[in-house]
Amino acid sequence: MILGLPWWVFMMILFIFLSGYMAFRAMRAEQKLEKHYIEQEGKVYIDRIRQEREQRQEQKQRQPSH
Repeated sequence: MILGLPWWVFMMILFIFLSGYMAFRAMRAEQKLEKHYIEQEGKVYIDRIRQEREQRQEQKQRQPSH
């Protein structure tokens, strides 16, 4: 007996806390991956906008002015 509890009760409580910690760690890792993915997609979007802006400027420069 540990602290007046059977050893298996103590182990169950320990496993509950361990399970909670592992779930918390998994949640943080998932958030990190999601943030990384969002940043990558944002960069692709910004690059696409930048390319379109450059193409428009090139087209403007090619057109003869009146």
